[in-house]
Amino acid sequence: MADEMTMQKESNFLSRMPIWQKILIGMIAGMVVGVVMGPQAEVLKPLGTLFINCIKMLIVPLVFCSLVVGVTSMQDTKKMGRVGIKALVLYLGTTAIAISIGLGMATIFKPGVGIDMVAAATATGAKEAPTLVQTLLNMIPNNPIQALAAGNILQIIVFAIGLGVSLNLVGEKSKPAVALFESLAEAMYKLTELVMKLAPIGVFGLMAWVAGKYGIEILMPLMKVIAVVYIGCIIQVVVFYSGLIKVVGRLSPVQYLKGLVNPAIVAFTTTSSSGTLPATMRSAREDLGVSKGISSFVLPLGATINMDGTALYQGVCALFIAQAFGVDLAFSDYLLIIMTSTLASIGTAGVPGAGLIMLSLVLTTVGLPMEGLAIVAGIDRILDMARTSVNVCGDMMVSVLVAKSEKELDESVYNSEEKATTESVTA
Repeated sequence: MADEMTMQKESNFLSRMPIWQKILIGMIAGMVVGVVMGPQAEVLKPLGTLFINCIKMLIVPLVFCSLVVGVTSMQDTKKMGRVGIKALVLYLGTTAIAISIGLGMATIFKPGVGIDMVAAATATGAKEAPTLVQTLLNMIPNNPIQALAAGNILQIIVFAIGLGVSLNLVGEKSKPAVALFESLAEAMYKLTELVMKLAPIGVFGLMAWVAGKYGIEILMPLMKVIAVVYIGCIIQVVVFYSGLIKVVGRLSPVQYLKGLVNPAIVAFTTTSSSGTLPATMRSAREDLGVSKGISSFVLPLGATINMDGTALYQGVCALFIAQAFGVDLAFSDYLLIIMTSTLASIGTAGVPGAGLIMLSLVLTTVGLPMEGLAIVAGIDRILDMARTSVNVCGDMMVSVLVAKSEKELDESVYNSEEKATTESVTA
């Protein structure tokens, strides 16, 4: 009887444990088992392969349905259309800059150099680089169904955005189709949640294989990856966002930085842009003077499509994996990474494991080994705290600039010295 009660308590404890803790435990356990078993840990690799195959299964329907829903969620009134365009341009533009910063940081600091994983089975060699014109032309699918079947991510993204815009233009007659895509998107979110429950087992199998085949020293550069991501996030907020506030908005960047303290802290601890939304909206209105109308539209939109921090993380991790597996990326590959992460950011916010899902899109697009996911999965929670904070800081920056352009920013509130004094809003 006592044994049954103990087992029940342990089961309840495990069920309440956050997924990131389970993944971390799986990573550590895999490292230990891999070191002990050595090359024989190869027998555990199918556990990881199963998880990777499940992620691959999600990519096409998840991205397509989410993108269509994200585009059709914008209201079609004249003002909201104007505000939506401004916000969308800023969100996508800052996302492209964020991933460029990530790629630049990884190019300078080279976190994956010195790691020998060239012999991995799925590693790919250097490819013949297509020209920029070919890359742009290849974004338009000749056959959307074929693009969906082949998993051509860029073509799927372009087609989904075009379909979403068209559904908005159709108006009343598009409601049944929009409702269908919304239902499919919710189903894909739930399926993603179920697949992510396999992550600890998958990471355990892949880490055991990695540690057994390549040795424990393969994992040491992860500290360098964390440092590079955090430095890049600081640059994105303190230099780039503050610079836009100063140059474009002609406002004090110091006041902006003071105003984002509360939501940034909530985002850092909850790692959820959507969960931080109450704190973000309150600070935007009360600390930065953004009108209720602008904050109510721009900030939820940002929580859905703005993934600056995640995009920066994609740049660092993609180059880290390429360097670790000895894959030389051409200039066109860098452009593909930037375009894929920027456009895919519309359809991945609010999904459990969004960072790993987006990273899988990038790896698939440029032909990098999916086994690289296991190397960074164990530290994903640490990276998630920083990238979510950047996402929220970017949302607030865009809301300020849009409000200023629409003359709906109360500058007396914005310039107030009493900032970051209200109690933090919990998610």
